[in-house]
Amino acid sequence: MNEDGQATVELVAAIPALLLAALISLQLLAAGYALTLADGAAEAGALALAEGGSAAKAAREVLPGWAADEVEVSVSGDHVSVRLRPPSPFKAIATHLTVTSSAEARSAE
Repeated sequence: MNEDGQATVELVAAIPALLLAALISLQLLAAGYALTLADGAAEAGALALAEGGSAAKAAREVLPGWAADEVEVSVSGDHVSVRLRPPSPFKAIATHLTVTSSAEARSAE
């Protein structure tokens, strides 16, 4: 039996699987990054609210430019909640990986 080129065929067959694994890994890293950003934004919003400022404005200001269209900030009493969709080449995937973070504003009294 002639096995010339067998390694080449196996490599060509493995490339799509390797690319898919890389895409999944990068997407999960982006989701983790989005969670970190949402945590910071919720905290900034709660601090602004405690000081009498606009929580939504403060939360949006600490986010990078790409997140402007991907964020929802809601304020209910002293509770600030931030929902952020991570960056993704596929919107359907990003929608399922949307992260939420919240913080409570407490006065210094």
